[in-house]
Amino acid sequence: MFVTRHSPVTDSVLKDQLWTLYARAYSRTAEEEVTHEMLDRIEFNDQLSDATNRAWVVWEDNLPVAMTLIATDVRRTRWLSEHYFKKNYPDQFAQNRVHYVVWAVVDPAYVTKGVSMFMARQAMAVEAREGSLLVFDMPESNQPHAEGGAAELMHRMARQVGGASLLPLTVQRYYALDFSQSKVETQNTAESTAQSVSELA
Repeated sequence: MFVTRHSPVTDSVLKDQLWTLYARAYSRTAEEEVTHEMLDRIEFNDQLSDATNRAWVVWEDNLPVAMTLIATDVRRTRWLSEHYFKKNYPDQFAQNRVHYVVWAVVDPAYVTKGVSMFMARQAMAVEAREGSLLVFDMPESNQPHAEGGAAELMHRMARQVGGASLLPLTVQRYYALDFSQSKVETQNTAESTAQSVSELA
């Protein structure tokens, strides 16, 4: 196993290989999460082509089995608020040291083989040397509670390269109002609304 670093990814064959890995790794998450966790191919290629992003790829022979993409300019991401980091982490923001894990994926066939730790040691060693604030987010399927989960795994991996504090930043929840079973109530409401409108006329 070995790791390569790319910034940007320009080779079309490599892009195809990485897309295949990404799509395989994200298929379960795409079905389980309400948010658009998985990028489409155009978005994916755009991220790989951005020279401010770093792609780390773990290889088993000639097959990519894991990768992470880290954005080194928070102002160029559409996922994070530069205003938040400018206000709350002004020094790191001013020095362009707020970085963001756009994705980290492992081929499902290699999840139990220590590939994540192998990849993290390479990527996080650079982040540690630069003194970055490395921001990441997790869908509920990987982080069901505030404690433990994938966030704790990331924290453990950071300790492998010298340590970092784990800072909880925010929580976002999604809700829906389901009107599919309220046909009678909807009809009654519509009738009473029409009556109220006629009374006002």
